[in-house]
Amino acid sequence: MFNSSGIEPTLNKKEDIVSEVLNGTLQLYNSVLVTTSPTAAWNGSCGEQLLDFGRPEKIVIGVMLAVITAVTVMGNTLVVIAVCVVKKLRQPSNYLLVSLAVADLSVAIVVMPFVIVTDLTGGKWLFGDLFCNIFIGMDVMCCTASIMTLCVISVDRYLGITRPLTYPARQNGQLMAKMILGVWLVSASITLPPFCGWAKNVHTAGVCLISQDFGYTIYSTAVAFYIPMLVMLVMYYKIFRAARKSGAKHRFTDLSRRERLETVANEALRMQGLKPPGVAEDCAALSRLLNRERKNISIFKREQKAATTLGVIVGVFAVCWLPFFILSTARPFICGVECSCVPIWLERTLLWLGYANSLMNPFIYAFFNRDLRSTYRDLLRCRYRNINRRLSAVGVHEALKV
Repeated sequence: MFNSSGIEPTLNKKEDIVSEVLNGTLQLYNSVLVTTSPTAAWNGSCGEQLLDFGRPEKIVIGVMLAVITAVTVMGNTLVVIAVCVVKKLRQPSNYLLVSLAVADLSVAIVVMPFVIVTDLTGGKWLFGDLFCNIFIGMDVMCCTASIMTLCVISVDRYLGITRPLTYPARQNGQLMAKMILGVWLVSASITLPPFCGWAKNVHTAGVCLISQDFGYTIYSTAVAFYIPMLVMLVMYYKIFRAARKSGAKHRFTDLSRRERLETVANEALRMQGLKPPGVAEDCAALSRLLNRERKNISIFKREQKAATTLGVIVGVFAVCWLPFFILSTARPFICGVECSCVPIWLERTLLWLGYANSLMNPFIYAFFNRDLRSTYRDLLRCRYRNINRRLSAVGVHEALKV
């Protein structure tokens, strides 16, 4: 009943259906591989899922980041104005504070606005491939200059405490200018390699990422963070040890000094009715002991203040930047040199935590520096007139209290 001519069409139809199903399955499998493969997803965001924010979330995030940027600009601008306007603050050591403020101010003005726009788009870079290299260069250079200046400030504070007699003689404007120039040249040495062909930054559609080359990553993170942090920790330890020795010596000799002062004072009172030359000599001895006591107390307080200030600076610096640099160092070894497998939300959070260090620096120094606090207060109240006279009067009053 069935001939060959009737069977062949049926078999051909079945073969066509099977081949269509197989082709569809292969296409679906290939599409799944493409969407899940990290390298294939580079067209979007280098293997990362873009964050999808709603309008309320964008408003909240935008306002928060804009406030951080505005406060950073305001605080560092106050530092620059204060040192330039107030004669008492126009000291060579404070030039480092101006360099630090300029670096942090550059981060806030040149870098943060573009990061805010990128974050509000969920992590997508919108400013083109050419500007990507420029942006990464500015970001690396300004942040590195800020970190390196903190390192130089710690060395400056250490030398000022441990060598109070010889260091001020060598501390002049030219020396500070050379140190500041060296800081910015070192920062440029990290910025230039991607422009010279050693390590190329990653910039494809929607992606702007610093070069993930292994050698460049180790070099840049070591020079920009790990070496400065090690130097700051060593300086803090030495200042802390010097302050501790001074404190122990001060407490140990405090009783004997007090007894000698009382003895000389009693002798001076007893000799009041006798020879005037003897009274004069005793009063002179008493004056010398009192001056020596005041000098020792002043040195002790200065060492304690320097140790406390540097301790806070190192602590805040480590909390802000250490997580980001650990992530940056480990990322090429985990994700490879052509991609970032780190979640965008984690990467951006740690980045803004590092930027927060630029916000905190001017307020840390103002907290431990009475003159900066007074100048901030006058500038914010628009009391520009007689700032120098008021600071001089406050300084005389504090000297008389000691």
